[in-house]
Amino acid sequence: MDQPTHTDRDMLRHMLATLAYRGGKAIRNAPLEFGTFRAQGAFNTPVAVLTHINDLIDWADHWCRGEQKYSVSKPQTWDEEVKRFHRVLEEFDRYLGSGQPLHAELEALFQAPIADALTHVGQIALLRRLAGDPVAGEAYRQAEIVAGRLGPDQAKPGREFERDKGAFWIEPKT
Repeated sequence: MDQPTHTDRDMLRHMLATLAYRGGKAIRNAPLEFGTFRAQGAFNTPVAVLTHINDLIDWADHWCRGEQKYSVSKPQTWDEEVKRFHRVLEEFDRYLGSGQPLHAELEALFQAPIADALTHVGQIALLRRLAGDPVAGEAYRQAEIVAGRLGPDQAKPGREFERDKGAFWIEPKT
């Protein structure tokens, strides 16, 4: 099997597409009141978490452009932050696709803003479950994730796990 060759830029664009796919699934079709849901003992609401994700993506974009600019935004409405999620991903991807120089290393981008954003996407998915509107787990290895596809219209899930018994995964057969 031939090993594909990817540039750092290609890998970053795939990471953004993965974030768009997974994040899009966690936020898509959430009930109107979900943004302000507060789980018992939770520090942040889902809209605050999504705002932070958007700030992280914006920071990564600025970092790649050579600007050390991190802003802590005031949360907007859930719908506005959902739109912002896709917009900041698209803006970052546009820069990556432009061929302009990257002023940040792939490893540092992954270990800081990208990994943090993925962690927070998981928090939103968990909050959806706690709010009574669970998001089905999925075999993400089989998902159709394409660099440059960052908007709300993502591919249909390839293979979602069964939702019975509240399981996130399919139990092995014995």
